[in-house]
Amino acid sequence: MTTCRLALALIVGLAALQVRAAGLAPDPATTREAVVQVYGARTLGVKGIFGVHTWIAVKPTSAPAYTVYEVIGWRLRWSDTAVVVRNRQPDAPWFGSAAELYADKRGTGVDELIARIDKAVQAYPYAQNYTLWPGPNSNTFTAWIARIVPELGVDLPATAVGKDYIGGSFFSRAPSGTGVQFSVAGLFGVAAGPVEGFELNLLGLNFGVSGSGVKLPLVGRVGLPHFSEATAKP
Repeated sequence: MTTCRLALALIVGLAALQVRAAGLAPDPATTREAVVQVYGARTLGVKGIFGVHTWIAVKPTSAPAYTVYEVIGWRLRWSDTAVVVRNRQPDAPWFGSAAELYADKRGTGVDELIARIDKAVQAYPYAQNYTLWPGPNSNTFTAWIARIVPELGVDLPATAVGKDYIGGSFFSRAPSGTGVQFSVAGLFGVAAGPVEGFELNLLGLNFGVSGSGVKLPLVGRVGLPHFSEATAKP
């Protein structure tokens, strides 16, 4: 009984942490324009030392709430897909870890991006597979969407372990959808482009430099994500 009470208290505590938003997402009650944002937060437990969990939030024009797209590996225990699509506060902490904003698009043309994002989510090839390292994982999913919708201009940090996983291929667009990438099972590779700058991947750990700063394993990024334009082009 004591164990059950402790487990219940833990669940309630985590739920309380989840609702404390960071104030990064515009309030849909007062924001009519369409919004797309990409977030990340340190993962739960020891894993958080090395990596983040990332997700994509969308709000079409005049929508009353955000839809969040993400991959959660343990969902495969009772579901045939790790892809989760739900309404939730997009800038809430991830099990106590503060959310960080990686991309922000609003206004004209964003509804079209949202439609393309939803279509890309449906086509995600690793929905029934999840591997913490080197992928496919939640960051593989976010990078998959970003490659298909490069207008997002997502500059994922070095701690987004799994973003370089591209399956059995060796060449691809860089995770932002711009530039090019060479990767061997997400373990070794290089990427270069206008958003990523230059990145070197060694055993899933990223080293690099871009317009947003220096990228380092464990640290993530020394600098801040650079949003080239807040409004998408039609």
